[in-house]
Amino acid sequence: MLNKVVIVGVGLIGGSFARALRHAGVVGTLVGVGRSPEAMARALALGIVDQVADSMQEAMAGADLVLVAAPVAQTATILASLLPYLEAGTVLTDAGSTKSDVVAAARAALGGRVGQFVPGHPIAGRETNGPDAAIVDLYHGKKTVLTPLAENAAADVERVAAAWRACGAIIHTLSPQEHDTVFASVSHLPHLLAYALVDDIARKPHAGLLFQYAASGFRDFTRIAGSSPEMWRDISLANQAALLGELDAYLAQLTGLRAMLANGDGAAIEAVYANAQRARCRWIEAIEAAEAPPAPDSSPE
Repeated sequence: MLNKVVIVGVGLIGGSFARALRHAGVVGTLVGVGRSPEAMARALALGIVDQVADSMQEAMAGADLVLVAAPVAQTATILASLLPYLEAGTVLTDAGSTKSDVVAAARAALGGRVGQFVPGHPIAGRETNGPDAAIVDLYHGKKTVLTPLAENAAADVERVAAAWRACGAIIHTLSPQEHDTVFASVSHLPHLLAYALVDDIARKPHAGLLFQYAASGFRDFTRIAGSSPEMWRDISLANQAALLGELDAYLAQLTGLRAMLANGDGAAIEAVYANAQRARCRWIEAIEAAEAPPAPDSSPE
């Protein structure tokens, strides 16, 4: 049981965390902190939090757990603002989509208290933002990656892990560097591509006509371009080196496909498409197998 949980940034991620903890019955008081008075008033009105703190000092008093659910570029400033009020029994964590920069920011802001910060990243989201986007089951059956520090106490890591498990999440552990390399490929690059495609079409003189005929395939491919531009700007810059590497590899793939198309090489194009189809099918099958309920025990009693 967590007596008091503080959410810094009560939007989609922080608000869904709060809703899930309340639904699980594992939290006493939920306190919201945010830079937008309007958003915080809305979070209070929706019942996502029990109260909105007027100051970081008020928020931190007696807190068991603090989740920083804000754009990653704000991490250092937020952690520095709460450090003067950080009690010995309080555990800090975050929900940032990059981890190496967050760890560096935490070390700079917290200094010798960095052991109280357990970095994390829930692998879940929607293309909507703000308190109204928060839902109770956002994390159910989804992965949350923790990237613990050498300074973290095992009990503090477990407190963070237990909170996410109460939200329905499945805990995985990576190093910050492993995390950023993996997600540059399967998360950050897809967002960059989706934004780039929609921006390209929107700038065409006949954009209205193009959007008029865009259907479900375009909608599905570009869904994530509805995400927060500020948040994804920060993620892109924070993971710049790994993202550039993935982007260069993708550009090489596109160059190869362009040559196949220019040469009318249907067999080569089909081979690329077929390999992609097989890989995606295997990936979906693995997800479905992991989510399938266990078979009932038919052994005799």
